[in-house]
Amino acid sequence: MKQTYGKTEKLKSKITIGKLFTEGKSVSAYPLRLVYVKTNFEDNVSIKTGVSVSKRNFKLAVDRNRVKRLLREAYRLNKNEHLATVSGQYAFMIMYSSKDLPKYEFVEKKMITLFQKFIKSETENL
Repeated sequence: MKQTYGKTEKLKSKITIGKLFTEGKSVSAYPLRLVYVKTNFEDNVSIKTGVSVSKRNFKLAVDRNRVKRLLREAYRLNKNEHLATVSGQYAFMIMYSSKDLPKYEFVEKKMITLFQKFIKSETENL
């Protein structure tokens, strides 16, 4: 399986994002928070993901974009190992809530923890 984060895997639908924040569940590994909801997509994708960084915490767009790049890269490199066993289709929103600029190693470690918590919570709900 390729380690890509292409156009079809990106969460763009306003309806799905609205549903995510009204009906979604969440897990967190500070400073990351994953909000997810089980849904159905028309295309053959099991998970669609979006990333978000608060403008309140990072005033400069350069800093927000850097954190979002780190989040997307950590997601892209670790999704195959940790999310390959997920059954069903999910919409994810990964949010960063700290005021400090992170290093990639820190983000990757927290992303793995976040995926493990998600898998644990979903296996408990089945």
